[in-house]
Amino acid sequence: METINSWFTYNPERPLLFNSALFLGFFIVFYFIYILTKKTHYFRITYVVLFSLFFYYKCSGIYFGLLIFSSVLDYTLAKLIHEETSKGYRKFYLVVSLLVNLGLLGYFKYTNFFIDNINTILDRNFAFYDIILPVGISFYTFQTLSYTIDVYRKELEPTKSFMDFLFFVSFFPQLVAGPIVRAKDFIPQIYQRIQLSKVDFNNALFLIIGGLLKKAVISDYISINFVDRVFDAPNSYTAFENLMASYGYAIQIYCDFSGYSDIAIGLALLMGFWLPPNFRTPYQSGSITEFWRRWHISLSTWLRDYLYISLGGNRKGNFRTYINLFLTMLLGGLWHGASWKFVFWGVLHGSALAVERFFGQYIKLPKNYFVRFFQVLLTFHFVVFCWLFFRAKDFTTAFQIVENIGNLTYNLEKWQTIILGYKNVFILLAIGFVWHFLPNKVIDLLRIAFNKTPLPLKAVLFGLLFWLIYATASAGPQPFIYFQF
Repeated sequence: METINSWFTYNPERPLLFNSALFLGFFIVFYFIYILTKKTHYFRITYVVLFSLFFYYKCSGIYFGLLIFSSVLDYTLAKLIHEETSKGYRKFYLVVSLLVNLGLLGYFKYTNFFIDNINTILDRNFAFYDIILPVGISFYTFQTLSYTIDVYRKELEPTKSFMDFLFFVSFFPQLVAGPIVRAKDFIPQIYQRIQLSKVDFNNALFLIIGGLLKKAVISDYISINFVDRVFDAPNSYTAFENLMASYGYAIQIYCDFSGYSDIAIGLALLMGFWLPPNFRTPYQSGSITEFWRRWHISLSTWLRDYLYISLGGNRKGNFRTYINLFLTMLLGGLWHGASWKFVFWGVLHGSALAVERFFGQYIKLPKNYFVRFFQVLLTFHFVVFCWLFFRAKDFTTAFQIVENIGNLTYNLEKWQTIILGYKNVFILLAIGFVWHFLPNKVIDLLRIAFNKTPLPLKAVLFGLLFWLIYATASAGPQPFIYFQF
């Protein structure tokens, strides 16, 4: 009874994760009933909302009430905006939505950060009770804001009922770590007839399998067995290990976050809903501008459409464009966490975007494979350098790693000894990078081969996958990196 009770109660140390056996069990039962609700709109909506709220409760405890509050608020305000004819009142309701949503996000995410900085500047010791960050608040806040803004811009009709809106906000596949779904892209799907073709079913399974491999095998293993150790005490490791840990974190965060996105997109597809792709092999980018078109696409496009364009975009001259790019990325960095190191990470990317745009007016490089290779190489290493400040616990640690890498000397024999000592880690590192740089045609061929595989063999593949996850796990299921944002 105690075990069964733990399945249905919140445990802050064991949130419900996609890569856990408990979620698999819940989803199988949920999906069996869901299939029976396909033709009944109201019952299907209610059923998914209840499961989504339960899923969020298992991830964030009592804070599922905050999700409901935000949903009630934005549903009501969007309805008022839609029905109001006065431009002044419409803008007033939008401002209320912005202030309340961003106020809640600011309170939970940045209060402790603000107080810590006040204490540092004034040399005081102001105390405030510890505020727990609700899982996924940054994601669903941006989603609800997209709804009220789109209704205000008259780009979207309000939902027909509150339950339909709550379905959009709480939809569990992407609720806690994205992709950030636009209201105008998702809400029309709610009213369409649910259809799941054989191709969609196979593509969904392909995405889920790939996502679990990325997250639970590659990302978790290299994180626990190598990357975390080096970043915790960089001076205890050699320059070569510091360098490899930097590359390791680059593939770790990609496999972790893109793996989550693949699972989320796959689960949604199984339910008959399309979610936008969130990653397109970002380390193949030839510029930082291109990188942000390929990395966390749902966030970068949200920032572009709702922040960068609202600031003026590129409509107010070159200098203002550079400032807008810089501010957008600075705020994007702050979105990731209440820490100056995230701000600095955003500043680095914002500065790079502005510099690229400035010099791009005057320098036109030839388009060939040789030039492209060096563009990709340079962009990748700039991104890896920026990740050091994203991952390190503080600036001191980040600069220790930079300094250690700067002391790197060629010693093939020593490098081979290190590689052999971390043999499994380096094998998975290599697999991760090879997988990432595979041509799209190869991925498409693998998808086609999987689609043609008989169902019993697919079941065997799933069994082998979970055995592999169990065999490589050093501890229980590891939380996704972006849960903390």
